[in-house]
Amino acid sequence: MQISMTGRTALITGGSDGMGRAMALKFAGAGASVAIAARRQGPLDEALAAIEAMAPGRAAAFSADVGKVEDCERIYRDTVARFGAVDILVNNAGTSQTGKFEEIDDATWQADLDLKLFAAIRLSRLALPDMKARGWGRIVNVLNVGAKAPQAGSAPTAVSRAAGMALTKVLAGEGAPHGVLVNALLTGYIRSGQWVRRHADAAPDADFDTWLGDMAGKLGVPLGRFGEAEEFANIACFLASDAGSYITGTAINVDGNRSPVV
Repeated sequence: MQISMTGRTALITGGSDGMGRAMALKFAGAGASVAIAARRQGPLDEALAAIEAMAPGRAAAFSADVGKVEDCERIYRDTVARFGAVDILVNNAGTSQTGKFEEIDDATWQADLDLKLFAAIRLSRLALPDMKARGWGRIVNVLNVGAKAPQAGSAPTAVSRAAGMALTKVLAGEGAPHGVLVNALLTGYIRSGQWVRRHADAAPDADFDTWLGDMAGKLGVPLGRFGEAEEFANIACFLASDAGSYITGTAINVDGNRSPVV
């Protein structure tokens, strides 16, 4: 299948590493202009250079904390100023924040909700009117499988992500009459910089690939391995293109069958 995103512009939060960077590269390779946003300047600059090498003149990067309303407004405004529109919004920003419920204070709850839920709310609220006016748009909310099947000790992330799944369905219903499709992708364990850092802390002398394979077994991934960021990006690209034109309001597991819920 030939997927073309020529003439489209995507804004991807959390775009400097892992799945965000992989999606940016995949979208750019399919012809889209891509703006990425992230907090850490170093990884952001490296990701921008990689995208620019593939798509000269069709990449932009913005240092931002999307947990802040003013940063959401700025990156949306700057993307439109640079490329003329935001046709595709990928709400990908987030970290793995978990703990025992009784030990999670209000500040931790609020920070998690601001980063994972309110960032998606604020950016979608900015993007949706323009998408509806053009009669075409895509919003992809990146969640995790805890949104469907939360476990003990998985707050606040599982709660924030479950709210993101409800947001996806609400937006899909409101966007559908206007050609705006909204879906969620629920990630399992994907190879990323986060796991590189965990390896460095837990077993720096062990071979990374061997250690990651062992972790997949310990964590009970039925496919027996971690996913690759590009594998995640493949389905995101499909959903964000014209090829996914009859898919909206879904929450798709990209997890090697780790989730017990379809």
